Parts: sequence; C-alpha cells; structure tokens
Amino acid sequence: MARRLQITAAGHHFIAEAHPDAPQTFAAFARLLPYRQQLIHVRWSGEAVWVPLGEFQLGVGFENPTRYPAPGDVLFYPGGFSETELLIAYGACSFASKMGPLAGNHFLRIVKGQEQLAALGRKVLWEGAQDVLFEWEAHTSP
Repeated sequence: MARRLQITAAGHHFIAEAHPDAPQTFAAFARLLPYRQQLIHVRWSGEAVWVPLGEFQLGVGFENPTRYPAPGDVLFYPGGFSETELLIAYGACSFASKMGPLAGNHFLRIVKGQEQLAALGRKVLWEGAQDVLFEWEAHTSP
C-alpha cells in the first residue's frame, strides 16, 4: 500500500502519495507529522505555492531533484543556494529563487484533489498566506 498523506490548505483537501525515488525525504518529513505551516505564493517559479523554511534542516540531501515539477508535485529543497523550502506546483512551474534556478526533491505527488490546485493557487495569490496542514491520510471503516 502506498504511503499517503492528507494535505488541507485554504479549505481545499488533497491526498498525496510518497514518491518512490525520495524515500529519505519522505521518511524525514513524515517524522514531523502533523505538520502545520503557511503557504505563500512563489515569486520566481511560476504557478506554485511554497513554505519558506529559512535555515531549517530536515536532515536529508538531494535524492531525485527536479527543476520542473508538474501540477500536484510537492518538492522539498534542502537549502544551499537559497533557503530551505517546500513547494507545491499547481500549474506551469520552473523552480527558481532570486539566486537563480533550483531543484528540489520530488517527495510527494497529489493523487486526489488535483482539480482544486488552481483554485488554491489563486486564493494564495490574491488573498495572501494560507494555513496548510500535512498529516497521515485518515482511514474510515466502511
């Protein structure tokens, strides 16, 4: 069974699965759950929202870095040229900072709720920072 998280942000609900090529990033992030932060809109990367994490260290390096996440991809950038951050792409995205191009570990992929991604991006863009919660997927018995 896939390792899945529930992401709740600005009234939107998503289910994300762990990316198999980033097991260390997923495991380290999972130790933080439930994880609450605020999303803001990216400045240089296109259609994405992000969580700036400053000097925070998750304890992982680069595993499967990508610069061009697809809508629904969640990246963790472990720091270096720019601050540590989480990024959720909701449209066309070319991951970058004021220092230039970046690449982050693709450790989650949103598999349910993708149709809500653009609305989340617009809300963050036009209304400002929004709360986000990452937690284990809730399972209910039939």
